[in-house]
Amino acid sequence: MKVIISGGGTGGHVYPAIAIANALKKIDANVDILFIGAEGKIEMEKVPHAGFKIEALPIMGFHRKLTLRNLAFPFKLIKSLLKARKIIKNFQPDVVIGTGGYASGPALKMANRLGIPTVLQEQNSYAGVTNRLLAQKASAICVAYDGLSKFFPSEKLTVTGNPVRKDLIIDENEIAFAKAHFGLDENKKTILVMGGSLGARTINRAMNAAKEWIEQREDIQVIWQMGRLYEDDFMKCPTAMLPNVYPMVFIDRMDFAYAVADVAVCRAGALTISELMVAGVPSVLVPSPNVAEDHQTNNAMALVNSGAALMVKDVDANEKMWGETIKLLDDDDLRKKLKTKLLQMAKPNADDEIALIAVAVSQGKRK
Repeated sequence: MKVIISGGGTGGHVYPAIAIANALKKIDANVDILFIGAEGKIEMEKVPHAGFKIEALPIMGFHRKLTLRNLAFPFKLIKSLLKARKIIKNFQPDVVIGTGGYASGPALKMANRLGIPTVLQEQNSYAGVTNRLLAQKASAICVAYDGLSKFFPSEKLTVTGNPVRKDLIIDENEIAFAKAHFGLDENKKTILVMGGSLGARTINRAMNAAKEWIEQREDIQVIWQMGRLYEDDFMKCPTAMLPNVYPMVFIDRMDFAYAVADVAVCRAGALTISELMVAGVPSVLVPSPNVAEDHQTNNAMALVNSGAALMVKDVDANEKMWGETIKLLDDDDLRKKLKTKLLQMAKPNADDEIALIAVAVSQGKRK
């Protein structure tokens, strides 16, 4: 079987794609997988590191604000469509899987034109424009949330969840080792504050503003992952210097971080939410307003409305984020309720299910 997987631009598109590729290899050790990504994006590093081949398209994102960069968009799109067509004709895949991002549009559009069956994977609770445009000709659509029939043909939908790393959950016997990894006190409750690899300005500012609150609570400890964009601004700020705050730019062991966290504070990206579900970590979500169609707020509200998380708006973070976090940390019953609901919503085998759907599509068993 030959498979093309296209998706990228952010980790939220790349890591699910790699997880699906690994799941396909478990089904068929001889499967031939080729990725299609966007020039200069994260997938061009992460995919080869995971052991897969990748071809790059010159595609770029279209900026919703007026900018001269948009003048280049139609030319790059045409060039990307032509290159995607050439790649697909040369590789001759049995199925093309799209996980979203810049490159998936041209790749799946050309697959459809060439009569190659396609599978879409939509990570968010509010479907992206690219997937909505591609949905009518897709053979199957895998989604992470209920209620997406308002965007996609219901007969093509399967609620699979989002693929997450299989090593995300560690054995309870390893929790002491995980705390030692971060240098934490075994007897204190732990708050995990994270903004992703680049960081989240609002969350970092709210942490900086919470110095007096944190200083008064010697019974807690905070892992503060601030991201590489904000290292210079916050690594040596007064909050980061507190003895019960553990500042870091990047977390190399997210399995350890989730294992030690009593509460998490983070954005509401699709991959992050799926990881919180699988790990069962109660959270205060601060959705980013700087994303297409405000999909992070929709992601967060899907959890809030299910009784699985709390949410603070980005504009309210400085005033409310830390207060909501401490309220959750101190309420054992609420944390247990959120954890129970998260684990009920979790779909830890999403990658396997999507891979099986892709195989069925490639064999003509789903149309």
